[in-house]
Amino acid sequence: MRELGAIDPPHTPSAGFETKFMEPLIISVSGLRGIVGESLTPVVAARYIAAFARILPPGPVIVSRDGRGSGPMFRDAICASLMGCGRTVLDAGAAATPTVGVLVRELKAAGAVQISASHNPAPYNGIKLFGGDGRVLSASAGAVVREDYLADRAAWQPADQLGATTTIGDPHAAHLQRVLGTVDRARIASLRMPVLIDSNHGSGGALGRRLLEALGCRVVALGAEPTGAFAHPPEPLAENLQAVGQQVRDHHCVVGFCQDPDADRLAVIDEQGRYIGEELTLALCLQHALARNAGPVVINCATSLINERVAESFGAPITRSAVGEANVVDQMLAQRAVFGGEGNGGPIDPQVGYVRDSFVGMARILDLMAGSGKALSQIVDGLPRSVIRKHKLSLAAHRLPAAMDAVSTIFPDADASRLDGLRLSWPDRWLLVRGSNTEPIVRLIAEAASEAEADALCTKAAEAIQAAAS
Repeated sequence: MRELGAIDPPHTPSAGFETKFMEPLIISVSGLRGIVGESLTPVVAARYIAAFARILPPGPVIVSRDGRGSGPMFRDAICASLMGCGRTVLDAGAAATPTVGVLVRELKAAGAVQISASHNPAPYNGIKLFGGDGRVLSASAGAVVREDYLADRAAWQPADQLGATTTIGDPHAAHLQRVLGTVDRARIASLRMPVLIDSNHGSGGALGRRLLEALGCRVVALGAEPTGAFAHPPEPLAENLQAVGQQVRDHHCVVGFCQDPDADRLAVIDEQGRYIGEELTLALCLQHALARNAGPVVINCATSLINERVAESFGAPITRSAVGEANVVDQMLAQRAVFGGEGNGGPIDPQVGYVRDSFVGMARILDLMAGSGKALSQIVDGLPRSVIRKHKLSLAAHRLPAAMDAVSTIFPDADASRLDGLRLSWPDRWLLVRGSNTEPIVRLIAEAASEAEADALCTKAAEAIQAAAS
């Protein structure tokens, strides 16, 4: 968003689109993902879920999916695996990842499985694991699942102790009510705002339309059916949403909301059809949330300074965590945060659940607009200006410690943190150096008042890394 004075979208594609290094099965702290029929097969999914079942306490397990065409196949394999481990399966059908988190607590389930590859392209699918607390699995629990999966350990049960599957009648109702409870429903409804939602045939369409209609909006829904037939690349980046921006203008909508396939991320388009992006979703939510309850906030170490400025304007303390939803939530619980999230369009509202939630973003942004009486473009123009730039370099993993030392040396005036890679910060800018978990590269992310300043930070760091590696 170059001309709005808030933040520029990154110029390099995210890891989700760099398919050349995504071919192996990628196992993270709270799940896995891979290419269907290659690294990810029904056999892999069944084995992985059998390992997951080993760590869960007694109780039913919820299974849900995004709209991908391979989802029903993996659902069947995962349900069979859970039943083989003696578990009762509660099938939520196509539902958003944050909805699954609400359901776990609502139904007092032992855990949950969300079948989704998030923003990855259609050939991919994946699995996200939830614990009984309704949040994505912690790093420690995920490490146990990974170890058991690699060792092919499972708790298969005999014929007389197998589980069964039942269908959840309305998986969205509890989530809907929790989100509605965070905003002034009558104030929003009184305006009858025309709003566009682009779910891109992921799992967010059903609840997204239902939420907006409950808020009295006149809804233009794109890709509401969870077919997985993406109308555009699934990551909600500026280059993928140009046609959606045009539709916001054509339908004279006051805002466009764009979800990723499992609806835990939200990008925003203003009434002029301009891409506001994902990075400002959290800042807009904070403006609304902290005006009501100015308490502690947690963001990750790669999230925009704009959020710090918003929190400061309300006198709210802000803490940075390592990158990753599970890390943000850990810190939110430790700090008793009233709000948190990540700069990838993922607000986390404890009143709803400890999961990134696009529906929270939609409701709070609409209430912010209704309460201020301003157009979204005016609200965004009032935010501090900041620009994030992202670069990457090829670098073997064993060279990363020396590379970070070299970068730290050339910026002696910065506050340095090794919480997650190397983060160097100043009052008005920061630089993050992080190694990739999936390929031999180092990522350089910088934020400053201008594109030139942010690029200069990355360039200077890159030169130091290359010199150290030569």
